[in-house]
Amino acid sequence: MPTLVLGAVAAAFAVFTIIMAALVGPKRYNRAKLEAYECGIEPTPHAIAGGPGNVTGQRFPVKYYLTAMLFIIFDIEIVFLYPWAVHFDALGLFGLAAMALFIFNVSVAYAYEWRRGGLSWE
Repeated sequence: MPTLVLGAVAAAFAVFTIIMAALVGPKRYNRAKLEAYECGIEPTPHAIAGGPGNVTGQRFPVKYYLTAMLFIIFDIEIVFLYPWAVHFDALGLFGLAAMALFIFNVSVAYAYEWRRGGLSWE
């Protein structure tokens, strides 16, 4: 029951803040605010390079995806390492083997990221 009450309070707060922002917030729209923001790159009519209407043929840099992948890899690693470190002695050998397998998987992702040049900031 407390979980349902907390969920209801959270949903009510979310709905309340969205409605209040729409009612009270400033309504000064301009062309720049209504355009999509693509990491500092001028938005193109079509996402695929060379598609209809895309005169420049500019491609979206892979560096953004590599940076996002790097963030996700280490974010997930931290999320799993903290609880494991807190209950290390209670998990025993099974916990140690599971974490060794997890660290191996993270190391493979890290090696891939390193090999693709995601760690070199030019």
